[in-house]
Amino acid sequence: MIQVAVFGYGTVGSGVVEVIEKNKDMINKKAGDGLNIKYVLDLRDFPGDPVQEKLVKDVTIILDDPEVDIICETMGGINPAYDFTKRALLKGKSVCTSNKELVASHGPELLRLARENKCNYLFEASVGGGIPIIRPLNYSLTAEKIDGITGILNGTTNYILTKMDREGADFDDVLKEAQEKGYAEKNPEADVEGYDACRKIAILSSLMCLKNVKYEDIYTEGITKITAADFLYAKEMDMTVKLLAMSKNVGNEYFAMVAPFLISKEHPLYSVNDVFNAVFVHGNMLGDSMYYGRGAGKLPTASAVVSDVIDCARHIGKTVMCLWEDEDVKLADIGQVSRRFFVRVDQSKADEEKAKEIFGQAVIVRIDALSGEFGLITEPMTEKAFGEKAEQLGAVIGRIRIED
Repeated sequence: MIQVAVFGYGTVGSGVVEVIEKNKDMINKKAGDGLNIKYVLDLRDFPGDPVQEKLVKDVTIILDDPEVDIICETMGGINPAYDFTKRALLKGKSVCTSNKELVASHGPELLRLARENKCNYLFEASVGGGIPIIRPLNYSLTAEKIDGITGILNGTTNYILTKMDREGADFDDVLKEAQEKGYAEKNPEADVEGYDACRKIAILSSLMCLKNVKYEDIYTEGITKITAADFLYAKEMDMTVKLLAMSKNVGNEYFAMVAPFLISKEHPLYSVNDVFNAVFVHGNMLGDSMYYGRGAGKLPTASAVVSDVIDCARHIGKTVMCLWEDEDVKLADIGQVSRRFFVRVDQSKADEEKAKEIFGQAVIVRIDALSGEFGLITEPMTEKAFGEKAEQLGAVIGRIRIED
């Protein structure tokens, strides 16, 4: 019998207990041994819940118990999760986590500690909830040189953008509805400003280049400036707006960013709607592959944590290979990246002729319902060049990058 402990009995932690109990026979068969949840760590009490009998409030009880082989860290945040995880790994106990913030901040160090102590630090649930993506990058695609990852990695923003697209609603109204339905937090900043997606693409980028990509170095832009008018233009162009997190290898350089993009109906991520997430991966031999599913939620995320628990149970005393070195990657300046842009122009400050004179071969887009402005699609140019031209025009209402 393999003894398991759960750190944190919140949404995901309670889901882990539920998944293990509900699918016990199948899980034990796949693990090659019986799994038993011996402890649950939480400062709260849960009267009437069977977990109350396993509840402890002192982490040392778990860390000092030689019977506990695997810990599910579902607390979230950096502290005290970092301290507890580090102490567990030093004692040779494997840790499975859904904590993207901790993985993005301390992944290489915790992986190194796991190797040194012949245990594992696994984090399938930290990116994309229930979507398998970490394991495919570490196992299924090991023969590939991954040179591009683009994903819709946040269900809250995707839900908001989908509603704005379908209903022509404004951002603030849809955000309020998302909060009422529980899809958005009371303080939605981490989601709507792109910080959540940034940490996730930092993890995937690190696995792509096998070195450490610091999330602090990734250019990040949220969706708070996207308007109903932007979607009117998008529909006219047979496009939609998605918050994309991307990482690409071009020559000897890597660049990564999170920002809203216009994508056409031909793009694989166009049909990823509502709270669903998807990750689009390009390998130099395989070409394109895509991984799609529920990117968050109690049971999808818990299922991913338990899949890591099973992996740990199969490898007691052995470390599962995960290449993610401590060396930091110097990301390329996104100012040098070339792409097309969609621009909304205030017609009282600049006309079509002036816009074309500055931007060159631009395609003009007009919407009858929007007076006093017009849109244009630029030819490919660097971010730096675009910024200079936009300043020269002096009439830009807004801009969205285009992902071709």
